[in-house]
Amino acid sequence: DAIPSADQIRITTSLKSQRGSVWTKAKSIFEFWEVEVTFRVTGRGRIGADGLAVWFTEEQGLEGPVFGAADQWNGVGIFFDSFDNDGKKNNPGVIVVGNNGKLLYDHQNDGSTQGLASCQRDFRNKPYPVRVKITYYQKTLTVLINNGFTPDKEDYEFCAKVEDMVLPSQGYFGISAATGGLADDHDVLSFLTFQLTEPGKELPTPDAEIPQKDKEKYQEEFEHFQQELDKKKEEFQKEHPDVQGQPGKFFRADDLFESVSDRELRQIFEGQNRIHLEIKQLNRQLDMILDEQRRYVSTLTNEITKRGAALSGQQGQVSQQELETVVKNQEEVIRQVNEVRNAMSEALTLITGAQHPGPAAGGYETTQHFNDIKEHLHVVKRDIEHLVQRNMASGEKTKCPELPAFPSCLSTVHFFVFVVVQTVLFIAYIMYR
Repeated sequence: DAIPSADQIRITTSLKSQRGSVWTKAKSIFEFWEVEVTFRVTGRGRIGADGLAVWFTEEQGLEGPVFGAADQWNGVGIFFDSFDNDGKKNNPGVIVVGNNGKLLYDHQNDGSTQGLASCQRDFRNKPYPVRVKITYYQKTLTVLINNGFTPDKEDYEFCAKVEDMVLPSQGYFGISAATGGLADDHDVLSFLTFQLTEPGKELPTPDAEIPQKDKEKYQEEFEHFQQELDKKKEEFQKEHPDVQGQPGKFFRADDLFESVSDRELRQIFEGQNRIHLEIKQLNRQLDMILDEQRRYVSTLTNEITKRGAALSGQQGQVSQQELETVVKNQEEVIRQVNEVRNAMSEALTLITGAQHPGPAAGGYETTQHFNDIKEHLHVVKRDIEHLVQRNMASGEKTKCPELPAFPSCLSTVHFFVFVVVQTVLFIAYIMYR
C-alpha cells in the first residue's frame, strides 16, 4: 500500500488495515553503520495505530503482521508503536526488538517481553518532522530521537541503547508501517545510510559497494519511474486545469488557507518552541553556574591545602612550639579560673556564715578571710591580664594566613536566595519535561 512521490513516500495512508514497506534492493556489507530517518506520523484521532518500524534484517520482510513487515526476522527492528495494545498507557513509544529468525513478535504486549531497550516518546502530529538516528558500532546499538518540536535538525535526545548485540554481517535496510482499526498517515521524507569505519582503517572505494551493472539497472528503473511520474502529472493537469500550484506539487483548496484552529495550533506550537528553547538556555546557564561553583570550591580547597602544606613545611618546629605555648597558656588560664571559682565558693560559704553569726570570736576571722579573698582576686586579675598580653604577642606570630582574593563572595542571604531560585527553576523544568 505504499505510495511513492518525488519528495516522500507514504508508507500507509490513513485508512484501516493498510500495510506498506520500502526495502533496499542490494544487501549492505557494512560492518558498522548509522541510519538517519526523517518521517511524519499524522492523524485526526487522539490515538493512532498501528505504527512504523525501521529494519536491518538478513532477508527482506516485504509483507507481514509486524508493522507491515514479515515476522521471524533475523536482525533488529526499531518499532515506533502508536497503539497501546497491553493497556499500560506507555504508548506512543519506541522499542528495540532483536530476533534470530525463530521468535514470533508478541504484538498483544507491545513487545514488552522481547524488547531489549525502549523509551516513551510521542511522535504523532508534531509541527516538524521527527528525526531518528540509529547507530550500530562495535556491537552497540544506540537510538537517538528528535521529537519534532524544533526546526533544529541536530537537537537529538537519547532514547535507547543495547550493548553486546550481534547483527548479521550483511543485510537489508527497510522501513514499514501498518494501520488497524485506527489509522495514521505514515510518511517517510528521508532515509540516509552511512558506513562507519574504525579510526586508522582504510576507507572502501565507492565502486566496491555496488556492481556497475546493478547501478545501471537501478538508474534505468529510476528514470523509468520518473518518466511515469511526469506523465501522471501531465494527465492530472489536463484533467484538472483549475488546479494551480508550483511545478511538481499538487495543492488542495484547504491547503491554501489557514483556519482559526490551525492558526491557534500553530501559535501554540511556536510558543512551546520558544519555551523549550528558553528552558534549554536556562539549563545551560545553570550548568555553567554549577560548574563555576565547583571550580570555586576546588580552588579554595587547593589553596587551603597548599597554604597548610607551606606553613607546615616552613614553620614546622616553630609552629609546634607556639602551639604548645598556647596550650600551656590556656591550661594556666583554666587553672586560674578554677581557683577563682573555688575562692568564690569559699566567699559564699563565709557570707552564709556571716548571715548566721556564731561566737563573737568568729568576727575577726571573717574579716580576715574577706581581706584574703580580695587580695587573691587582685592576683588573679593581674595574672590574667599578663596572660592576655602574652597571648596577643604570640598571636601576632601565629596569625592564620589570609586567603587570596577571589573574584566574588556570596553572603549568607545571597546564597540562600540563589538556592531558592535555583530550586524553583529546577522544579519548573522537571514539571515541564
